Order: sequence, then structure tokens, then C-alpha cells
Amino acid sequence: MFERFSIGASSPRIEGSRVYLRPPAARDWAEWARVRAESRTFLTPWEPTWPDDALTRAAFRRRLRRHAQDAREDAAYAFLIFRRQDGRLVGGVTLSNVRRGVTQSCALGYWTGRAHARQGYMHDALRALIRHVFDDLGLRRLEAACLPHNEASRNLLLKLGFVQEGLARQYLCIDGKWQDHVLFALLARDPRP
Repeated sequence: MFERFSIGASSPRIEGSRVYLRPPAARDWAEWARVRAESRTFLTPWEPTWPDDALTRAAFRRRLRRHAQDAREDAAYAFLIFRRQDGRLVGGVTLSNVRRGVTQSCALGYWTGRAHARQGYMHDALRALIRHVFDDLGLRRLEAACLPHNEASRNLLLKLGFVQEGLARQYLCIDGKWQDHVLFALLARDPRP
């Protein structure tokens, strides 16, 4: 009844109008570490606590191995976001917890480097990724969650057509604390702006 879709580690580049997305590669470590380091204070309130070695080459290699295994198993897909005009890294996005069978859904997570925030890059990246989720991966539901006080993320999701579905109490451990999250979802059949 359900066909299994998988793009694997050799997935094609996903094109937006101002950005493109592709899976991370070993050659990305230095720029990724630089953008994340420069953005640490900006990102800390919205992310799980970073381990001490978060930005090391060894940690990045472990991350790449995990991403490749997840993609092979059709469990999750990670992408970095690059500005088309100059190829600069601006952020990243992950499709995680891919569920097949009667569910056909996954969860969306994303981050933007401080220097690139509120410039429309994430909006462009997510518009392209949404097409990929529904048209290429064959999923029916894309879920996202954000902290109730994260107005930028909430507004981004609403602008992309996500519908707010509820509140999950103590949903994720963010910045070292279990915190409530507002839940959103976008269905394949929903209108896309």
C-alpha cells in the first residue's frame, strides 16, 4: 500500500530561489564550526545544550556518520543551507523521526547563523524543503515545534502555511531546561503560500 521513498546519502541538491540545500560533507567543517561559534549566544536559547566538543572536527565527523546512517535507514535527513550568490553557509535543517507505514510524517528542525537571521534565507530554504518532503520523499505530514516565546520561528511557520495544533508540555530539553513547545503541522494537501 505504501511505497518506501529514500534519497540516501547522495541526495540531490535542493534549490530555492536565494539558497540551496545539500547534505553536509567533511569539507564543510571549518565554515560550519565558524558560523556556529559566531552564533553560539544567538542559538543557545533555542537549542539543546551543546557538548564541550560540539565544534570540533571529530564531533563533526561523528555527526556526518550519524547523518549518513540515518539517511540510509530513511530515519532522518540533514541539510546545510548555502546562499546561492556566493556559496556561504547560512544555516541548517533536519528532517528527523521519519515515520512510514500509516503515518508518513517527519519532524522539522532548523537553525540560522546570527549574521543571516531575518533576511529571508530560512523562508526560502523551507519552501524548497517542503516541496522535497511531499513530492520526493512522499510524506503526508510535516511537523514542527517552537518555544512559545520564539516569535520569529512561530511567524516563519505560519507564513509557510503551517497550522498551530497545540501545546506540548515539557516537550524538549532546550538550553538545559525541559520546556513547553507550540506544535505546528503542514499536510501535503494544505495550501502552500
